Formats: sequence, C-alpha cells, structure tokens
Amino acid sequence: MEFERIPVIDLFAGPGGLGEGFSKFNTDTGFAFEIKLSIEKDLHAHTTLRLRRFFWHFRGKNVPEEYYMHLRGEITLEQLYNQYQREAEMAEEQAWRAELGDVNPDEVDNRLRNAIGNSPFWVLIGGPPCQAYSTAGRSRNKGVKNYVAENDDRHFLYREYLRIIASHWPSIFVMENVRGILSSKVNGDFIFEKILKDLGNPGATYRKNSRKRKYTYRLFSLAKTPEAVNSAGQPKYARLDDFVIRSEEYGVPQARHRVFLVGVREDIDTRGALTLEKRRSVSTRRVLHTLPRLRSGFSNGKDSPERWLEWLRKIRHEKWLKRMSQDETSSEIYQEIVAQTESLRRPLKDRGSEFVRYNVTRTASTESYVDGRLGGVCNSSTRSHMDEDLYRYFFAACYTKVKGFSPNLCEFPEELLPLHKNASKAANGETRSGDFSDRFRVQAAFRPATTVMSHISKDGHYYVHYDPTQCRSLTVREAARLQTFPDNYLFCGPRTQQYIQVGNAVPPLLAYQIAEIVSKILSK
Repeated sequence: MEFERIPVIDLFAGPGGLGEGFSKFNTDTGFAFEIKLSIEKDLHAHTTLRLRRFFWHFRGKNVPEEYYMHLRGEITLEQLYNQYQREAEMAEEQAWRAELGDVNPDEVDNRLRNAIGNSPFWVLIGGPPCQAYSTAGRSRNKGVKNYVAENDDRHFLYREYLRIIASHWPSIFVMENVRGILSSKVNGDFIFEKILKDLGNPGATYRKNSRKRKYTYRLFSLAKTPEAVNSAGQPKYARLDDFVIRSEEYGVPQARHRVFLVGVREDIDTRGALTLEKRRSVSTRRVLHTLPRLRSGFSNGKDSPERWLEWLRKIRHEKWLKRMSQDETSSEIYQEIVAQTESLRRPLKDRGSEFVRYNVTRTASTESYVDGRLGGVCNSSTRSHMDEDLYRYFFAACYTKVKGFSPNLCEFPEELLPLHKNASKAANGETRSGDFSDRFRVQAAFRPATTVMSHISKDGHYYVHYDPTQCRSLTVREAARLQTFPDNYLFCGPRTQQYIQVGNAVPPLLAYQIAEIVSKILSK
C-alpha cells in the first residue's frame, strides 16, 4: 500500500529512539511518517543513527542480508555501504552530524528546506541535551568553581529548537527533556516557564522573521487533559508536573519519567483526545528472560568460567552466610542463597560478545523485539567486576528474589559493605537513601526497571541482573530491551558509548504512541 508520508525533522537525535517510533508508525488509511533529516553531534550516536536510516530505506521489508551480516560481525560497515551505495548516500544525507548552536544557521535552514520540500504538513521532534537540567548535572555543576548557570550555553540550546520553529513553522512539534528541567532555574526564574512562553509564541522572540506570517502554538501535555483554556486559547494545567510522562504507565518496562510537550500550530484543529492511553505494566523479566544466560567477568586476576564458578560456590562457606543461617529474620534469604549456589552452572554462551549466535525465543511479550533473520543477539557482552562485588551482586539478587525489592546497604552483611567512608553510615541509616544506601540496585524481575540512564556506562552497580546465577550487571542489549529497542537495532562504537546512547534515548514504544497522537491531529 502506498502511504502518504509526512516529513519529520529530528533535532538532537541521539541514536534515534524518538525517530524510530515515528518511522514504525503507519495506519490502515495510508498515513505514515518519514524521517527526512536527523541532526546529532556525537560521533558514535551519529554512526548508529546513520545505520538505522540505512535500514529504514528498505522500510523494514526486503532488508538486504548484508545488513544482518554486518550486525553479526561478518562484514564491516564500509563493506555494507559499498554494496548499497545509493541507500548509504541517502542515509548519510538524512543523518547529519552537526552541533546545533555551532554550525552556520543558514546551512541548517537550507537542509531543512530541502528535507521538507513542498509538503503542507511536517513535524519537528527532539529535545535539547539535558546535562544542564538534570538533577545529577546540577549537582555536578555545584562542584565546579565559579560555575554560573546564566553563562552555561546548555541552558539555552532550546533556543536553537525555537529558532527553527520560528523560521520554518512546523505543523506540530514534540519536545522531550528530563524531569529536572521543571525545577531548573536561571536568574531565579524557572526556565521551563520561560520555555513554555517562548514556544507558545516563537515569533515574539525571533522578530527578524517578520517577513513571514507569525504563528502561535497551543502547548499540550500528553499525560493530562487541560483543566481549561485561557483567553489566548492556550491550554491550562494545574502543575508543571502535568507534562511528565511516566513510561511504565504506557507499556514501557521501565520507570522512566520525562517531560514531553506537544506544540500544535494555531491553524490546526486540536479537538478530541490528545493524551496517551494507559497500558498494562510490563515487568523486567518479561522482556529479558528470552535473552541468553551469561556470566560476569573478573576485573582482577585470571578470568575464566572455572574460576567464576568456583568463586561463587565458595559463598556457602562464608562466615556472613553462616550467621544468616542462625538468624530467623534472614532464614528465607539464607535458604535462597544456598539453593542458588547449588544450582550454579556455567552459562553456555559464557560472557557473550558483540554478537551471540542464539535462538531467541519469540513470545507474546518479545514479539516486537525479535527478528528471526538476525540469528542471535548483538551488543551482548558482559562487564568485568571486582571479586567482592560478585558476592554483593549475588546476595542482593537473592534478597530481591525473596523480598521483591532491592536491599539498601543496611540490609547487607557487614563483610559485604564496600570499603567507603559513607558505606558504614548508610548501613547505620545515617545518610539519605540517595547518598549511598542504594548503590547496589537489583532490577526486580516482576516490576518495571528503574530508569536506564547514561550513568550505566560508568558502572553497573545500579543495574544488577535479577538472576543470581548470572551475578552481573545488565548488558547493552538488555538495557536496550528495557528501552524497547528491537534486537536488529545495532548500537555502534565502544561498549561505554553504546551504554550512553541507550541511556540517553527515548523509548521507541513510547515514541510510537506519541506518533499516533500526532497522526490523529494531522488526519483531521
């Protein structure tokens, strides 16, 4: 069926999660979106983005076998592109590596005009980088000598987004950012309130565009129905927090809370429901249990499956475990630890690799992930950990299996406490939960995971696998599944950069639902 394709421009695209959801969307009425231009500055994210645009030139059908050969590591990216030069060149044109705010605005405008063409409707998506808005980023900034928020250009990258709106007037735009943007201040004022004001009337900020008609935009939350409409026709919400989408409420197996707003040009009808429909909660285990069982590695000394198995079986002789056997309050956890050590086996796929040949089981919950042509799993190698951390992971995973939630440090045996001055304070309840007590966080099997953030690239303590017999942190592919990326979506670059890309992305499943809302508006 031939679709009417609505052009989409993706700014600050990262590895392309938001664009992936729009690319997948189509309707039986012949309506679909096409990413005509994605802009991303990071080298590795751009490489991932370009490869995915190459994939979508085949519209998900008749994808050449060479694409899968590259995912399996059988041919290089250069060899793939050399065999399909036309599609590779088109992907390069559509996935532009550039830094907005640094590149010449005229070049940006020319590329946008060429991408949009004569289409009467088009959509702008994306969100400015969040480091300046996130609570973690603001905490780091406090430690920077002479740091002044007003001088941090990252606070104002949304102006590049705003400039493009005021220059090209998209029919609809979708903007995403971290929840911390709601509490971020510059000069004592909440920056999100200023963003709302500017986005509602872009022409007021960019008066130099007076040659063209100036539109205003109605700004909508996707999670809440507005309580009223003000005299200017702008939707009114009770709280800024009404713009937060809690992903676990929409079928994403992860408690990812992000700010989304949709701007609709004043000349477009917005009658009808513009909020996302709630979906059934999806657990971590439901999307991860079909992936291959793997083991952790050792960061010190010899790493081998034999040493790994021997090391974990020694837990049965540890003093802290014997003490647990004598404590009635710990008996259930003790029994679980003993049972798990007795069931320990060497994983057939050992520590995995960048591609693991594996017959991935297709279930109702993993149907959207699995691609039978792939023949395995990519981005699936495990990390190395310190010897002592393996015992902490094992204990924490058994505790979580029994209790249904991850332990704080006050629940850890004394011998397993990290050699850190704050650890003993946390164990005694002397620090707040966010300071140190939840440093080892197991992703509970039967609940949505906690937010997958780019911090997963630095250590895996906060992302421990629920299965004690694997005793490790999550792989890139497992994190990608929690973000709802399909298995045929390859993340390029070193593993650390792969983790960062996954952590910074918008879940494609959520993006798909947003695309559905946008389509309902445009179809009128």
